[in-house]
Amino acid sequence: MNIGIIGAGNIGSTLGKCWKDAGHAIVYGVRDPAVERYRALAGENSVLGIADAIGSADVVLLATPGNALAGLLAANADALDGALVIDASNQIPGEAFHQLPLFADLTPGARVYRAFNTLGWENFADPVIEGERPDLFYSGPEGADRTTIEALIADVGLRPVYVGEGANAADILDGVARLWFTLMRREGHRHLAFRTLGLDPLQD
Repeated sequence: MNIGIIGAGNIGSTLGKCWKDAGHAIVYGVRDPAVERYRALAGENSVLGIADAIGSADVVLLATPGNALAGLLAANADALDGALVIDASNQIPGEAFHQLPLFADLTPGARVYRAFNTLGWENFADPVIEGERPDLFYSGPEGADRTTIEALIADVGLRPVYVGEGANAADILDGVARLWFTLMRREGHRHLAFRTLGLDPLQD
């Protein structure tokens, strides 16, 4: 699968490595591909402008700061409209971490899933904790795309757990993210995650 990752920070680069190790083709989309810090990424992957990375992808991961999302969507609305999108951004601070209304306004045809926004990147780099594979909660439209999203979550070494679609489900994920941030600050480290008991074995 061709995966376009918009943003090459900790979240984007870590997930890119996981997916490349799983056999996917990775293209990073950044504002200026010639910047020196992207040279290491370009050694094994393609690093393109944002529009080109979106255009080449079967799935687009948005791994940008939350405050950059509005500009990104506005500038690339045509390319993203109709695309399968994973939104991993969090608008912090904000009443809501998710920005689904922006997608509805600017890219109404995009198939948008919220995932990879409730844990720190360390949990993607090293997903097993005390011998357990944690859950990765996600939300988005019902339908065939869920199979793709769940496969990509599993490729990172996490167990996909679907919480529903629409703003209410995205709000639930915001709550999980807030819980993770609270525990992370209290415990003083970021390598912690969640595991849900009693789920259908088919989800394991």
